[in-house]
Amino acid sequence: MTPRPPSEDSPKKTGASAKSTAAAKKAAGKKTATAKKTAEKTAQKTAGKAAEKSAAKKTAAKKAAAKKTSAPGAAGKKTAARKTAARTAAASSTAKKTTAKKTAAGRKGGTEVTVKVPAQTRPEAEASTAPETVPEFVPEPVQGAPGPVPAPASVPQDVPESASVPPEPGVVLPGPAVSPDAAALAPWDRERLLDGTHHDPHSVLGAHPVPGGVAFRALRPYALSVAVVAGDVRAELHDDGDGCFSGLLPLREVPAGYRLVIHYEGTVQETEDAYRFLPAIGELDLHLLGEGRHEQLWTALGAEPMTHQGVTGTRFTVWAPNARGVRLAGTFNYWDGTGFPMRSLGSSGVWELFVPEIGEGELYKFEITRPDGSRTLRADPVARHTEAPPDTSSVVYASHHEWHDGDWMAERALRPAHEAPFSVYEVHLPSWRPGLTYRQLAEQLPAYVADLGFTHVELMPVAEHPFGGSWGYQVTGFYAPTARLGTPDDFKYLVDALHRAGIGVLMDWVPAHFPRDDWALAEFDGRPLYEHEDPLRAAHPDWGTLEFDYGRREVRNFLVANALYWCGEFHIDGLRVDAVASMLYLDYSREPGQWTPNVHGGRENLDAVAFLQEMNATVYRRNPGVVTIAEESTAWDGVTRATHHTGPGGFGGLGFGLKWNMGWMHDSLGYLAHEPVHRKYHHNEMTFSMVYAYSENYVLPISHDEVVHGKRSLVSKMPGDWWQQRATERAYLGFMWAHPGKQLLFMGQEFAQGAEWSEAHGPDWWLLDPSYGAEPDHRGVRDLVRDLNAVYRRTPALWERDTDPAGFAWVAGDAAEDNVFAFLRFDAGGAPLLAVSNFSPVVRHEYRLGVPEEVPAWHEVVNTDLAVYGGSGVGNPDPVKPEAQPAHGRPASVRVTLPPLSTVWLRPA
Repeated sequence: MTPRPPSEDSPKKTGASAKSTAAAKKAAGKKTATAKKTAEKTAQKTAGKAAEKSAAKKTAAKKAAAKKTSAPGAAGKKTAARKTAARTAAASSTAKKTTAKKTAAGRKGGTEVTVKVPAQTRPEAEASTAPETVPEFVPEPVQGAPGPVPAPASVPQDVPESASVPPEPGVVLPGPAVSPDAAALAPWDRERLLDGTHHDPHSVLGAHPVPGGVAFRALRPYALSVAVVAGDVRAELHDDGDGCFSGLLPLREVPAGYRLVIHYEGTVQETEDAYRFLPAIGELDLHLLGEGRHEQLWTALGAEPMTHQGVTGTRFTVWAPNARGVRLAGTFNYWDGTGFPMRSLGSSGVWELFVPEIGEGELYKFEITRPDGSRTLRADPVARHTEAPPDTSSVVYASHHEWHDGDWMAERALRPAHEAPFSVYEVHLPSWRPGLTYRQLAEQLPAYVADLGFTHVELMPVAEHPFGGSWGYQVTGFYAPTARLGTPDDFKYLVDALHRAGIGVLMDWVPAHFPRDDWALAEFDGRPLYEHEDPLRAAHPDWGTLEFDYGRREVRNFLVANALYWCGEFHIDGLRVDAVASMLYLDYSREPGQWTPNVHGGRENLDAVAFLQEMNATVYRRNPGVVTIAEESTAWDGVTRATHHTGPGGFGGLGFGLKWNMGWMHDSLGYLAHEPVHRKYHHNEMTFSMVYAYSENYVLPISHDEVVHGKRSLVSKMPGDWWQQRATERAYLGFMWAHPGKQLLFMGQEFAQGAEWSEAHGPDWWLLDPSYGAEPDHRGVRDLVRDLNAVYRRTPALWERDTDPAGFAWVAGDAAEDNVFAFLRFDAGGAPLLAVSNFSPVVRHEYRLGVPEEVPAWHEVVNTDLAVYGGSGVGNPDPVKPEAQPAHGRPASVRVTLPPLSTVWLRPA
């Protein structure tokens, strides 16, 4: 972690001491090269050079002392060369003696040896005026060598000398090959690093073999000094300014496991060098990312705590193909990313950095330099955890949850969802019991739902979203459960608890659009990336959001992998896909001229079709027992047809398992809104659903959308007085549970809440307080829901043939004058159930209905008018026997009593 920037009065190095150190460093750098030669040649050459260049050395020193600055260009280089040559004689004459002495001292008592390392002699560097000193560097002895460690004989020609190429292609570096003293950053590398536009910081930072040894370079803003520690050797790097430090150590190879010791004002940090590590993401990952086929994307992108090359830390990766540079900012560097530039991994568009010794709990974002040079700080699109809104940082996270739902997971695939009982309780977690966390909800929600007998809960979106008023439908953190209620493991704990209670978990998933927040996905790397580049295709006309570019393979990969992530990592049993209709049509909510036809001249969004097909096929392949559900409000052909089956429109099916029946919801609620005396004129609104009931696999939804924004709660939609409103709701629920299709009911409607739902306070639980006078009225409706679910689950006729026309038969579908609907449901073996609804406020005695003649008697199993539910108590307490009198096209019939505003179910006795 990088401490905060030092104050203005922090200690600074003096010019004299820095120059003195530089002289000592240069002498040390030449010493080992001279010691490598044989003793005889060394003595001859050293003597010659000492005699020849002694005067040159003195002249250079005098000039430097007079000017107090370096000469630019070639003059500076010549001065440095003269000084280096002059020092060679003194260095070689004392090399053996000094090395032996210091090695003994360092090894005998275990004393750490501190070394000042020479910096690169650059044209702009000052010429040192410090007196010559005896070299201080003591290299580690080589095993078996009797004396000083010789310098490398040569450096392979293919080893990079300074590391980086110029920023512009075609620029040729001036001058000869880099000298053995070269360690400091080249000007262009320095500039790009400080500007945040370097594509390959690992090629210049860290340790690199160069002629004469190993160059060490570090970028540590606000540091007072940086030293390299390798074994017993400690070498202090030269401060090159602007947080850049460098030095050349005469080593044969890069030492394994070296560390950096960084002094800041008031603190010292010792750490691994992040720029000594190879990429922590594999070639296969990059290949799959490039193809848009990485089905476990969250393991390749984002923040991944891991052990890499034997060191623990966190690997950060982000897809930003248009970025000029990416840097990592977070709590570990006080949100200054200057010292943490990431490397580009080629054409993949992925940027990567492994940061050692940081882990869970750290906050982070990516600082992206856009194509125009401006910078933006962005949350991680694949973050698995985030700060709780309104804070927006991503959080390094690793899961430690141990699942206990093995039995549930093994059994959920035994029966397809459309052939199994499937009644759903829709929940907005933050407001179901406001203030509860995921773990607190796990103590209450499973018990409540299990008591009412629902087979599943459907959670309104739990992915992170900044605005609570969106109910989660404007997502910014597609891979992170909202932190409002706890951590990802806390959410897993809730799912685990629901499974152990025998309840499946469905989740609203929103791949249709995303908000424009400037810290999230919108123009993520400075250009349209997740959204379509065509503004007409990018802007969602209804919600002020942006639509995904489904034609870009990386974006499809992001979304398909996200669906797999929730199903795999969180054991979600089904995804209800929001706003599918807005994805399928190019002209959705758009006027002529506001949309562009597809390649065939049509209005279908072919990219979205391909995405939905791929998503469904992949989810079903990888997650047995999972179901996908489309919220699709049009007559699109084949929403729940297999993707490889082509329909009359020329398209393969979308591949969903179920589809919300929005038409049934709209028509049936419209019928009930009329006064009973007028309902006969709208009778077809209740029967029309059976015309298309088997065109798709349907869910019958009474969802949150129907009880907000002035639409009133379910009970408040009903006409009449309070008794009639409750009676009509009970009758409607009985009709809904018997109708072909699965059922979904939004929270609060199970006890006839009178007020619209508000995310601010949730259901009106006080209506069930025994001290409240009307509590029995609300409790009665809830008791009915419990009994409907109980009978439903043990009656296969109500769910086993939901998608088979042979599982349904009208008895009385045309009794408009009576406001009566009667039909039979059959299970796979032919066993029937008779459902009769009377939506008039009068009792109908001895009402004759045709029935199968082979059933000897019928008995009432559900009556929504029972007194315990708050009804009038009218019913059929005794078994009803058929008579040999034809009715409704059947040879036998029964006479039953139909209570007012009620639904009655009868089963063979």
